[in-house]
Amino acid sequence: MLPPRDPDETVKARGADTRPGGRFEPYRRERESDGWDLAEEPHLLRTEVVNETPRSIITRNSSPDISFDRSINPYRGCEHGCIYCYARPSHAYLGLSPGLDFETRITAKPDAARLLERELGRRSYRPAPIALGTNTDPYQPIESRLAIMPGILRVLRDWNHPVTLVTRGQTVLRDLDLWAEMAARDQAAVGISVTTLDAGLARALEPRAPTPATRLRMIRELARAGVPVRVMVAPVIPVLTEPEIEAILSAAREAGATTASMIALRLPHEVAPLFRDWLERHRPAMAAHVMNRVQAMRGGRDNDPRFGHRFMGEGVEAQLARNRFRLARKRLGYREGGPALDCSRFGAPPRSGDQLSLF
Repeated sequence: MLPPRDPDETVKARGADTRPGGRFEPYRRERESDGWDLAEEPHLLRTEVVNETPRSIITRNSSPDISFDRSINPYRGCEHGCIYCYARPSHAYLGLSPGLDFETRITAKPDAARLLERELGRRSYRPAPIALGTNTDPYQPIESRLAIMPGILRVLRDWNHPVTLVTRGQTVLRDLDLWAEMAARDQAAVGISVTTLDAGLARALEPRAPTPATRLRMIRELARAGVPVRVMVAPVIPVLTEPEIEAILSAAREAGATTASMIALRLPHEVAPLFRDWLERHRPAMAAHVMNRVQAMRGGRDNDPRFGHRFMGEGVEAQLARNRFRLARKRLGYREGGPALDCSRFGAPPRSGDQLSLF
């Protein structure tokens, strides 16, 4: 049972509706009347951003079902407010709620570019593609103001370091020249997440993310600039978005996407009750049907965290979705796998006063 919303807060265009405590919290907060009938003046809930000064910026992972071993996340939390976001539980490590806090209390790392250059310059460093946007979106709305990404991209460009991106934020087009320059060297590829083509459903699921039409335009402009684009049909939500698999692939292919991938809905930890609450608020007539279908793909549970199963699910429901995706991908002419990114030219950029190479 989720706690009720603070009645003194006005919540607009947010995915979550309340602040459930994180799984590490030893106490639970409940509102109790003190007997005074003094009306509080309601206030609009706004996004707060605080800066973080980490000692390193590259995160390593050894998960057997993930294709990269290093990533950079310039932000903790995400203002897009996607109710299904699997990264919501990470806010519990900060002592914050995976609910409204995740989308309204954002941590930024403005010193990311300097930290990255320092880490790339270590003698022990060996290049491999760095993934951006693996936890929260680096092109979420506040990036248009804070502009952390251009510095990161310039460092990667100057060091000839390959990079991949997952985003649904249209601010990526602000940096189109940098992405195109790196793509021309076979050192960049971008994935655009498209959950649904239904603008009304997208507004409810992902209240501050760009519309489906905008994301197709992003694919088109990136492709025209020579950037390899992968459409990510993700997450596939039974009943709600699963019927659109073929339509999304077709629209993205027409826009210029050359590769495609699909991920089933994941509901780890605090995300499951938040998603159930969203269903009751936005799609009450479908709520039981959706969750029954989710559990049919997850061994009777809301979530299955096992490596090799968490992204695709299992059982008849999951297999049918995978078969539909594979057939549509083949019919539409998508390539298998993404582009091979070039690590061979990695090296420190020339500095003022350096002796030039003879060859």
